Amino acid sequence: MSEILQQISDCIEFGKINKAAPFPPQMKGQDGADELTRQALDDGVSAQDILSKGLMVGMEKVGVKFRENKVFVPQVLMSAKAMSTAMVHLKPYFLSGAVKQKGTFIIGTVEGDLHDIGKNLVTMMVEGNGWEVIDLGTDVKAETFIAAMREHENAFVGLSALLTTTMASMERITRAIREEIPNAKIAVGGAPVTQDFCDKIGADAYSPDPQGLVEYLNSQVA
Repeated sequence: MSEILQQISDCIEFGKINKAAPFPPQMKGQDGADELTRQALDDGVSAQDILSKGLMVGMEKVGVKFRENKVFVPQVLMSAKAMSTAMVHLKPYFLSGAVKQKGTFIIGTVEGDLHDIGKNLVTMMVEGNGWEVIDLGTDVKAETFIAAMREHENAFVGLSALLTTTMASMERITRAIREEIPNAKIAVGGAPVTQDFCDKIGADAYSPDPQGLVEYLNSQVA
């Protein structure tokens, strides 16, 4: 059993989506995350083990490599695609409750900002680490974040911004959430965001990379 979980982890780490995928070159012609996940389920491996001992292990390796500048956005996107392909097979187990998720994470790019690559990377990393992710998209107003948080009690929320001009939106939204839901756990991130800015606006967590956010979230439910 451990061998197929290792193979699934490798597919996520190196971005091997399925057998037909030419990337990465060293795995050409081999089964990918798609086939191996289906095979593991057919062989009786639990969906929970596939998630926690296969997919999450691979995504953590990718997250650490990305933080250390050993891989870049295109490779991370390939890994995320491999993971989402595998997750298709696991979705019924999430819905039935056979697979337990760690919690819920709501994310959106703040009002006035239409950039989504960073947000999408974070979404994929967090989902790949066993969280349910509610992606509100881009140009998200405070009331949209608050409504989602009322719908998903005890969810964590992430605010993303790529432009210095939209950092004011991030500050305004953080304050609006605090007024409505005082005990909300708010994480902020994006190219112009710093720890000092996070502290200034009263957010709970900042990370310059997706892996740091994953580690923060995991620490909150450990």
